[in-house]
Amino acid sequence: MMSTKAFTLVSAVGWELLAGDKERVHVECVECCGKNLYVGTRDCVVHHFLLEERALPTGTATFSAAKQLHRHLGFRKPVNELRAASALNRLLVLCDNSITLVNMMSLEPVPSGARIKGAAALALNENPVNGDPFCVEVCIISVKRRTIQLFLVYEDRVQIVREVSTPEQPLAVAVDGDFLCLALTTQYIILNYNTGFSQDLFPYCSEEKRPIVKRIGRQEFLLAGPGGLGMFATVAGISQRAPVHWSENVIGAAICFPYVIALDDEFITVHSMLDQQQKQTLPFKEGHILQDFEGRVIVATSKGVYILVPLPLEKQIQDLLASHRVEEALVLAKGARRNIPKEKFQVMYRRILQQAGFIQFAQLQFLEAKELFRSGQLDVRELISLYPFLLPTSSSFTRSHPPLHEYADLNQLTQGDQDKMAKCKRFLMSYLNEVRSTEVANGYKEDIDTALLKLYAEADHDSLLDLLVTENSCLLTDSAAWLEKHNKYFALGLLYHYNNQDAAAVQLWVNIVNGDIHDSTRSDLYEYVVDFLTYSLDQDLVWKYADWVLQKSEEVGVQVFTKRPLDEQQNSFNPDSVITCLKKYPKALVKYLEHLVIDRSLQKEEYHTQLALLYLDEVLRQKSGTSSKAAEASEIQLKLQHLLQKSDLYRVHLLIDRIRGAGLPMESAILHGKLEEHEEALRILVHELRDFAAAEDYCLWRSEGRDPPYRQRLFHTLLAMYLQPGPTAPELAMAATDLLNHHAADFDAARVLPLLPGTWSVQLLHPFLAGAVRNSVHTRRTAQVALGLARSENLIYKYDKMKLKGSSVQLSDKKLCQMCQNPFCEPVFVRYPNGGLVHTHCAASRHTNPSPPGPGART
Repeated sequence: MMSTKAFTLVSAVGWELLAGDKERVHVECVECCGKNLYVGTRDCVVHHFLLEERALPTGTATFSAAKQLHRHLGFRKPVNELRAASALNRLLVLCDNSITLVNMMSLEPVPSGARIKGAAALALNENPVNGDPFCVEVCIISVKRRTIQLFLVYEDRVQIVREVSTPEQPLAVAVDGDFLCLALTTQYIILNYNTGFSQDLFPYCSEEKRPIVKRIGRQEFLLAGPGGLGMFATVAGISQRAPVHWSENVIGAAICFPYVIALDDEFITVHSMLDQQQKQTLPFKEGHILQDFEGRVIVATSKGVYILVPLPLEKQIQDLLASHRVEEALVLAKGARRNIPKEKFQVMYRRILQQAGFIQFAQLQFLEAKELFRSGQLDVRELISLYPFLLPTSSSFTRSHPPLHEYADLNQLTQGDQDKMAKCKRFLMSYLNEVRSTEVANGYKEDIDTALLKLYAEADHDSLLDLLVTENSCLLTDSAAWLEKHNKYFALGLLYHYNNQDAAAVQLWVNIVNGDIHDSTRSDLYEYVVDFLTYSLDQDLVWKYADWVLQKSEEVGVQVFTKRPLDEQQNSFNPDSVITCLKKYPKALVKYLEHLVIDRSLQKEEYHTQLALLYLDEVLRQKSGTSSKAAEASEIQLKLQHLLQKSDLYRVHLLIDRIRGAGLPMESAILHGKLEEHEEALRILVHELRDFAAAEDYCLWRSEGRDPPYRQRLFHTLLAMYLQPGPTAPELAMAATDLLNHHAADFDAARVLPLLPGTWSVQLLHPFLAGAVRNSVHTRRTAQVALGLARSENLIYKYDKMKLKGSSVQLSDKKLCQMCQNPFCEPVFVRYPNGGLVHTHCAASRHTNPSPPGPGART
């Protein structure tokens, strides 16, 4: 058990003030109503005092009592109980089994002499069921065995309203509305005196201990249970709170929310109703009275009266926090809600949560701290300010006053422990990253993002770059200095870019690539700069660094022009200007021209010719070099051949002149083909290259998209070349048979057969002959089908003509032409299928039908 100072015990009425000139006095009971304190003594005297409270700076108070008067009630018995009815200005005094009504100020009995006789104990109903404001409801334990009586007490009279029998002799009673909570001889019960229904609670032995029955709130009671337990019970007979553990010898109990106060022979103990823990113990001997009156707790011995003054709940909470008892402080703070106005409570509770969060933070309990900071809506700058130099120099933040914690900075909190400091920084990184996009950051995103950037840079954290390439509010001046301090130059470039300072960013990255400054963040920084320039909208910036990127790598650097968005290439970067720039960089120039000609398909003779010449120059250069370049030369040569075949825009004669004598027969053949010089092209392929497959491909290439006769002429030319006599005739004969067998459909068999040598067998030409016959049959059958369709159509027309001739036509001088509406002057006319008659000249001059019922479309 850890002690909490919840109350201080101060004297209210001392023995001297109470006894006056008497030698002895014995306090039997007390009552307090506002400032009025009443004390009943064993010698049948009631004393009236006025209490004056004086608050102290510590949050507690002292009391002084001024005696007003005292009065002897005329009995020889002690005053057993006092109850004030302030609404009636009456004090109910139980003495000698009789309840007397006296004036609260004069202590004089009421003139009517009204009293209640035969009462062993009494209780007021603080939740009355009677709606009359000028009376109070009183419940008494009658001296009659096993009887409870209920009265209405007015200013000068009393009225009994009900008498209730109990199963055992009642020893103590408390009342709430229609419900009585009774301590009987062997058990506690709840009794509804209106319906008669009773509910047993739990047993106890009245011979061993004094029963306690106390109303603590609406429909709820506190009872002294077995085993030293303070039990809570509702009128429904159930307990909604866990019991509190107090002494076995408890004499009395009182409530001062959120505490239960118990009195035994030697101590006053204070227990929390919120967590059922004992919070405070006050030594107090010879005490025999403990009661609470509207939040004021009074305890008395036989010789004096004392008041338990509660410390303000907020001070109690702060004391708990100062002792790092976070859970207890939060439980107490939540429990204080019912006693504090809502708005004030919310402000107080948020601050308590924030304080608790810093306590957990200092103990490195980061999960708990984070939850408390969130719940308490902490201004995150309070946390950032613990870390030296994280807040921007321009920040106007000042810490809360009074402070939320006792630490000047993180160094003091961790006492210089680097491991703890690193853990705290990791926590702040995580927390700031979570809250930066929430409402917590509203109003000071710059402070949060700048602090987060500094933490990432210091820790060399991967998230630094993620922060800078997404939306952020990092302050440029503070952030730039910090990044430079920690050699984060690439990240500094990103920061410049985010703040629209692309020139500074690129220059910084160029310095890194050049080795002027060191930053190993990206090993591919050169490629990154190229990519950055590729998508930059700043033309001047691109032109400024174009030479630099090309000097580093022509193949990569040229991408700043070739990979740009198409609209920019068309509008901002004129190809002619780019080509001028690239003249110093032949590899880059080739890549760029390939981009223009192949990727963008620009139809401009200059670009096609220049690319072909560059290919040709490279092929010639490689041919004159070592054989180790053969593979590369072949690749370039294939590109050249492909361009020469596919493009129709380059200057053919210029290229032929350049190629002549260069040992490039394939390229020569392609160029001759472009000039429709097919015999020369095929001669080169057949006789110089001996490449018969290339010769066949040439015929297919040049006839692509042309009519069948053109294609046939090419193949016949090639065949004629194969069949020419000469020293290579046998090899060419084999090529001729392959040509005929593979392309039978492209030859006119009637022209081919007379050319073939008589020594060739049918078996040798079987594929060609089969194809030729199949093609001939197909042609004949197709012609027959076409002829049949034509005859069918002709027959249809003949039938229509016969139908028209089968009907008669009457023509007279009264018949009018359907078009000109003039009569016919001679028996010559045109008749339409719908029966309309028109002049021959009208039919010739009009190509549209007359409107119905005019002539039809066909004559």
